[in-house]
Amino acid sequence: MKKLIVNEKCIGCGACIAIDSEHFDFEDNLSKVISNDNLESDALQNAIASCPMGAIEIIEEESSEN
Repeated sequence: MKKLIVNEKCIGCGACIAIDSEHFDFEDNLSKVISNDNLESDALQNAIASCPMGAIEIIEEESSEN
């Protein structure tokens, strides 16, 4: 399953929040993911591309089922 993350490179500039408030908000002056829905949206793709630190990623989350 795919999962949206903001990694440790985030500097809290807020670009992603300004572009895509569906997926991002502030927590402790850094961006955080608030939704993993609609990962194909244009706004999300623009937010990822606009991050000056490259701190936003969509990763493949490993299943914990055996």
